[in-house]
Amino acid sequence: MHQSPTSRRARLLQGVIHLASLAPLAATIWAGLHGDLTANPIQAIIQRAGRYALILLTASLACAPLSSIFELRVAIRWRRPLGLYAFMYAALHFGVFVAVDYGFDLVLLREAIFEKRFALVGFAAGLVLLALAITSTRGWARRLGRRWEQLHRLVYVAGLLAVIHYAWAVKADIRQPLAWGAVIVLLLILRLPPVRH
Repeated sequence: MHQSPTSRRARLLQGVIHLASLAPLAATIWAGLHGDLTANPIQAIIQRAGRYALILLTASLACAPLSSIFELRVAIRWRRPLGLYAFMYAALHFGVFVAVDYGFDLVLLREAIFEKRFALVGFAAGLVLLALAITSTRGWARRLGRRWEQLHRLVYVAGLLAVIHYAWAVKADIRQPLAWGAVIVLLLILRLPPVRH
């Protein structure tokens, strides 16, 4: 059976999105194997993974406006994979922090997470993303019904928490976190019914 040109383009674009989402992970592994992760490779991996998580989360949030406002209907198909890739990098960000940086030391981890505001906010963002990743399947959508959409609107909360985490972590120059925050707020405004229509 021959595929239509539109179907082939959609599959090709989907493949490009998967490759682009995995490329930062491959680049990080390559840099680690060749000793190119700065003098503090653990910190470099944590920072890279957090940055890629925010980029892909923002890209996922952009899919709905691209579909509804700019009539790029195929974009809505990218939302779930981009969101799951964002969770993957967020899990790597947190996993390296827990396993490598703190060696699963629960006492030190409790102090690091609950006594530092940037870590606590980041932890909260990660929990939201975990809940969204677990319930991202069609089966969960059927089980939760209307509550599924309400739950998945929390992705904007996760995005804003991630921006606050980023801003509090860098402390000095917060221009980049503010720029990401502005983009997420804009995408949230574009979801409002008066703007969307």
